[in-house]
Amino acid sequence: MTNKIAQKIVAFKVLKDEEEIQQEAAPVVPEREHMHENVARPELLLGSTYKIKTPHSEHALYVTINDVVLNQGTDHEHRQPYEVFINSKNMDHFQWVVALTRVISAVFRKGGDVCFLVKELKSVFDPQGGYFKKGGKFMPSLVAEIGDAIESHMKMTGFLKDDKLDVHQQKLVDEKRAEYEAKMQSCDDSADEKGTFPDGAQMCQKCQTKATILMDGCMTCLNCGDSKCG
Repeated sequence: MTNKIAQKIVAFKVLKDEEEIQQEAAPVVPEREHMHENVARPELLLGSTYKIKTPHSEHALYVTINDVVLNQGTDHEHRQPYEVFINSKNMDHFQWVVALTRVISAVFRKGGDVCFLVKELKSVFDPQGGYFKKGGKFMPSLVAEIGDAIESHMKMTGFLKDDKLDVHQQKLVDEKRAEYEAKMQSCDDSADEKGTFPDGAQMCQKCQTKATILMDGCMTCLNCGDSKCG
């Protein structure tokens, strides 16, 4: 139906649809900042240092991992690995250590999913053989233990999901360990070193730790809970 305007037009207003009005009224949400190679290095970085002592060297290595805090003060605030430094009195590994730290730091600053570095480093095997670190965990090489330190740091900062046992699983493992140690104590009065697993424990194929014992007729790992009986 056509409406005829009989009077003189003195003013006009452009009407907006409901969708445009809602878009204008919506609050402006700041864009989330993601890690990329152009992120400027802050003057202050949060970091942690991890000590690595292998039986192959009298000098320890100290791995320092620094993080940058992105989206600070918002609900999306998180720590992202930014750089790595490795120091030691042992100069035998100087060249490859410097190269490794530069490559890892460059990958961190590229951003994205950098967790693949942990898997790649931990899969490096020393042709001369690996070793057991304190606690009974097997390290196939020094590079693998550097990867293990980076993994521990990522889990500590929440960048990598920690696959620890839940409360009920941990309680069951602790009970099994206490039961086993009580049996062994009755046969041998020598106490085990605190923080290690029972003597005679075998290597767990899942977590690479000497923590698998025979309990209730089944091989069970006291570290990760893996059991041959399901």
